[in-house]
Amino acid sequence: MSEPKLERETAESYARWFHALSDANRVMIVHFLAQQRDPVPVGAIVDHLGISQPTVSHHLKILSQVRFVTRRRAGTSILYAINHSCEVGLPTAANVVLGLLATRDGNDPVPLERTS
Repeated sequence: MSEPKLERETAESYARWFHALSDANRVMIVHFLAQQRDPVPVGAIVDHLGISQPTVSHHLKILSQVRFVTRRRAGTSILYAINHSCEVGLPTAANVVLGLLATRDGNDPVPLERTS
């Protein structure tokens, strides 16, 4: 039986996701936003994490590029929130990379049967 193949395009997407989480500040931002009921302004993130506003903004830009966070304008402010799709997508990606799930013709991942 052949091993399931991880397609290059999928692997590149996953690499971008994991790279976006390769900084402790970004991990802390994702964690903070995941705990919030409503979108928050950058100032709330700055206050919570105790890091500068330009640093937080830089990390939010990276997280937005891979769609881990969403942003929307509210008057003169931009509000940030966790993208709830990543609550499923990120763990699934980790499981695919670790061989716990396989992709089926580029569609939804399926559990792999383990043999010892």
